[in-house]
Amino acid sequence: MLIPTHSRTLRTLFATFAAYLAFGAQAETVLKVSAIPDENPTELQRKFAPLGKYLESKIGMKVEFTPVSDYAATVEGLAAKKIDMVWYGGFTFVQAYLKTNKTAVPIVQREEDEKFRSVFITQTDSSIKSLADLKDKTFTFGAPSSTSGHLMPRSFLLKAGLDPDKTFKRVAFSGAHDATALQVAGGKVDAGAMNISVYEKMIAEKKLDEKQVRVFYTTPPYYDYNWTVRGDLDPALIKKLTDAFLALDAKNPSDAEILKLQRTTKFIPSKAENYKGIEEAAISAGLLK
Repeated sequence: MLIPTHSRTLRTLFATFAAYLAFGAQAETVLKVSAIPDENPTELQRKFAPLGKYLESKIGMKVEFTPVSDYAATVEGLAAKKIDMVWYGGFTFVQAYLKTNKTAVPIVQREEDEKFRSVFITQTDSSIKSLADLKDKTFTFGAPSSTSGHLMPRSFLLKAGLDPDKTFKRVAFSGAHDATALQVAGGKVDAGAMNISVYEKMIAEKKLDEKQVRVFYTTPPYYDYNWTVRGDLDPALIKKLTDAFLALDAKNPSDAEILKLQRTTKFIPSKAENYKGIEEAAISAGLLK
């Protein structure tokens, strides 16, 4: 039996529309996640893999981790809605918050991130004993947009009366905390500033030898890392994600492994107001207008 042309046309249109809806539904079942590249990509992937599987089980969606080349890519990605959730440092969160017209939502942070610190390191046999000894020395920060590897160390240096760009012999950027540690250990620079958590981890895993490097200054505490989501995500999804992080229990062996990789024992709720001090420090340091 022949089907009238207009009927075939209608069926084609319906089929096309159904395929479009199916594609859209499929796209919305994937949560796209990224993180600032404060460590090498392999390590970031290793740390996130168990957490990603756990989140999938809690939110009923596929979770995909996408590594990026630099800190700015996470800010642009969230603002352009190409990324749904990002592991940010305090400064990159502030940048993303402003870039998204203050719609980005920090949902959780590690308990340690309420009182995070940076360390200044040098070679064990170095003559550097204090911040004042850095005058006319070579120095490396981490990435330019790093909170614990650049912004806050620079802020504390300025408070101590030391402008790195004027009083140091040379200032460089390693790109990541582990790279900073290895450059100092290898004698490529006299000193550097890095995330205390990465420093302790590298010492514990024997990727850094205390016979080669030592800490000569530890900063006062400040707010740092958090998990941030796009503000226009479904509120129900945001709640599921928040609840999933808060439900992680160190007494549960599988949860304990996830928490260990995240270098914490628990996650706690976060809020944008926590990072006002970071914003003010960035403005004072000339890193944010």
